[in-house]
Amino acid sequence: MPILAVAMAAFAIGFEQLIQWRYGPMGIIAIVILSIGLKARSAAISSIGAVILAMLLTQPG
Repeated sequence: MPILAVAMAAFAIGFEQLIQWRYGPMGIIAIVILSIGLKARSAAISSIGAVILAMLLTQPG
């Protein structure tokens, strides 16, 4: 079980670094808002984070 937790933490850190490298600080803000919304079980907050992230992903360039 601890190996699974370490693997999931490593994946999460790697994913955050990839988002920050590719999309900058706004990508990190979107991920934080999305995760806060999911943890708080707030559909409005998680939707805002998802929309920001989707807008960053669909940008040309």
